[in-house]
This record gives sequence, structure tokens and C-alpha cells, in this order.
Amino acid sequence: MDISGNTVFIPGSTSGIGLALALELRARGNTVVVGGRRAELLERLAAEHPGLDTVRIDTADPASIEAAAKEVLERHPDLNVLIAMAGIMRAEDWRRPEGFLASAEATIETNVLGPIRLIAAFTEHLQTRPAATIMTVTSGLAFAPLRATPSYNASKAAIHMLSESLRLQLADTSVRVVELVPPAVQTDLMPGHAANERNLPLDEYVAEVMGLIESQPDAREIQVERVKFLRYGEARGDYDQVVAALNASEPANR
Repeated sequence: MDISGNTVFIPGSTSGIGLALALELRARGNTVVVGGRRAELLERLAAEHPGLDTVRIDTADPASIEAAAKEVLERHPDLNVLIAMAGIMRAEDWRRPEGFLASAEATIETNVLGPIRLIAAFTEHLQTRPAATIMTVTSGLAFAPLRATPSYNASKAAIHMLSESLRLQLADTSVRVVELVPPAVQTDLMPGHAANERNLPLDEYVAEVMGLIESQPDAREIQVERVKFLRYGEARGDYDQVVAALNASEPANR
């Protein structure tokens, strides 16, 4: 993925990693469209950041995805990058059905079906562009599980394998598939994450991501140094130790 000169749509980017990445991409000379559910927040972001376009979208709602895709492509027919950022992370207790089922269903709806529906809405268009990118967003927890968040872990593992598979299917097209693999970052994804000093500061994370995109334009995965402990535990042969260390510091890790 080139660092500039793109037209980028980022659903789920009104805060956290998504918004920080959107603003950095805008500063690098990209046209950026931010997607989110709350109209008033989108209006505020557009006012605070002139030139940033916004579109209302609820990635848990198939009809909203379809309407947003139509709106984005009508306003930006040169769109060539989709970053499927939207996601939720919730603690669950699977020892009690009433403690996890609704949360698990919502997590899979948002984190798995949401990206699938987004990609389905844009894949045909992206194949008409001379150079296009689909960026999925997973987590270090796709590779080592946090005890408190079973459905989140599973959802990110599913998106990792979806990314690997789509890369194979789209290999003979103009569309590249890139996976963004965050570690624990100081955002509001879960209560306490933003203030946790053990998590990677948001500005440091996005700066490292932008540097990796610029220096490794052909990368299949964007992995900051912090996430490699989780990402490669099985390959290194210390998976059990990684899982133990991750859960010893619960709930600090993502």
C-alpha cells in the first residue's frame, strides 16, 4: 500500500486507532472518508478537520453498509483503499450462559460479519482500480488468547484466516490484502485500556504503523514490534509461556 495519493474509506474510525490513522493518512496527502454510527460525532469531526469526509454507517447492519457503500462510491468513484476498522471487545464469562451469549453474538456480528459485508460491498469496485488495498484489522489476540475475551479472540482469528484466504483469491487482481495486527493500545476499546500505562500509547502506535506502511509497501501484515511477542509464540515454541504471561497481566493486554 502506498503511503499517499489514495482515496481511503475507514468505517469505525470516529475514535481510537481508526481516527488517529485517518488523520495521519489525511496529513500524508490521502483523501479520507471516516465512517461511524453517530451523525453528531461525524459532523463534529468534519468541522474540526476540514477536508475530512464523513459517512454514517453501522457495520452491524447490512442495509446501512449497502447504503454507505453506495454513498461513498457516488462521492468518491476513485476509492481504492478500504480499511475495515470497526470492532468491539467485551469481557465474557462462559461458565454462565447469561454471562456471555448476547455479548458473543454481538461480537461476531460486528467483528466478523461486519468486515465480510464491507468487503463484499466494495470488492467489485476495488478490482476496477489499477492499485487497490483491502486492509483488515485483527489483533495479537488472534494468535494468543486472553482469558477474559473468548469471542473477541475468536473473531480476530477468523479475520486473520479470512485475510490469508482473500489474499489467495485476489492474487490475480489489482487488489492487495493487508492485515493490521495491533497489540494492546491506549484506546477506549475496553474500560481501562486508555489509562493503562502498560498499553502502547496511541500516538506511538500510529507513528510506527505509518512508518511500516511507508518502508514496507508490499507487507502482508503490519506488525509493530510490541505485537510480535503474541504473534510468533507458536513459531518460536514458547506459546504456553506467552499465554501464561498474557493472562498474568489481565486485563491490561489486548
